[in-house]
Amino acid sequence: MKDQNGSKALSAMQLSAQDVLSGKTKGIKRLLPFLGPAFIAAVAYIDPGNFATNIAAGSQYGYMLLWVVLISNLMAVLIQSLSAKLGIATGLNLPEIAQEHFPSFVSFGLWIQGELVIMATDLAEFIGAALGIYLLFHIPLFPAALIAAVGSFAILELQRRGVRLLEAAIAAMVFIVVLAFGTQMFLAHPDGASVVHGLFVPQFHGTDSVLLASGILGATVMPHAIYLHSALTQRRVVGTTESEKKAIFRFEFIDIVIAMIIAGAINASMLIVAAALFFKNGLNVQDLDVAFTQFEHLIGPFAAIAFGVGLLSSGLSSSSVGTMSGDVIMQGFIKRRIPLYLRRFITIIPPLLIIGFGVNPTSALVVSQVILSFGIAFALVPLIMFTSNKKIMGGLVNHKATTTVAWVIAALVICLNIFLIYQTIA
Repeated sequence: MKDQNGSKALSAMQLSAQDVLSGKTKGIKRLLPFLGPAFIAAVAYIDPGNFATNIAAGSQYGYMLLWVVLISNLMAVLIQSLSAKLGIATGLNLPEIAQEHFPSFVSFGLWIQGELVIMATDLAEFIGAALGIYLLFHIPLFPAALIAAVGSFAILELQRRGVRLLEAAIAAMVFIVVLAFGTQMFLAHPDGASVVHGLFVPQFHGTDSVLLASGILGATVMPHAIYLHSALTQRRVVGTTESEKKAIFRFEFIDIVIAMIIAGAINASMLIVAAALFFKNGLNVQDLDVAFTQFEHLIGPFAAIAFGVGLLSSGLSSSSVGTMSGDVIMQGFIKRRIPLYLRRFITIIPPLLIIGFGVNPTSALVVSQVILSFGIAFALVPLIMFTSNKKIMGGLVNHKATTTVAWVIAALVICLNIFLIYQTIA
């Protein structure tokens, strides 16, 4: 079933490389057409699942696991650059390439697991937005979830109206999250020496710290962001020659670095604030509603409000990324589309049921991260395979060193997520 509005939401400006790379514009104006895709993908790196894992890590172990946030973001830069490069080199997204090169039953299986990933993603993001409304306005959780549903449909309308409008809205919501945790950082007065030590001295303290590190990594490297990024770059600026495609990728890489620095700073600030307030005061905070209460108790209502606003903005912006990713996955793997509004309606039913049955929101977030862990290998392994294939990538094929590092990262991510799944079940 064709959905022209869905196609419009995922299509970009489709500028020719000659127009953009002609040299008629200089400086930041020349970079502007390339900014945006990485910011949309980066929203997946600061979703409510990250709130839960980073705050738990900071409250339980202080600044000790900051280096995991740093390493996770460095990994994310490489992974997202491979995804962006695939779209630029081929004009296709990752699911489309997989559908071309894998047997039909494999593509169908990848579609099924991809849809499960999207459901888990929507669960985390929708619950996060509902929890933000609940904390800010003291509205019971189920009515708050219904309000979050209305908000998610409003953002969906921006998707239907064009990618630039959506990018502007998401950038604004990311900026709100930055302001929220910047405010908390200022009020929390973290210890600078401990921050530096935590960032650059890798260490663990027992099995639980390894489990939390796995959770941080699992909440950072998101499979749906891998699928989506290749779709956001595949028709944004179209290169016809190898040299044009390489130039496009260089500009897109700047977009990725900027977006990942912002996402990394937000994740680090979550952990730092939790360490400076909760760990310092002997509080082991595992629930986001408890964190909200403690922020108000320790540094005042303004900090608590900033946290709630950040959580709400994160949940709403992330929900749009999940819906876009679902459209890419279905269209790519099985060449079908459903209307975006119908997809959004279907995906809000599970979180509404979970909230309606009174399941602890933070526990549901943790379960969603475990489900997401299953999907990482199915996105990451094909991505590395395809970007290492010269017949597919042409002049943008990975260097041998890049491929080696990517496989090491994939092995590490997969092993840590297997450990996370095992420990959670055990």
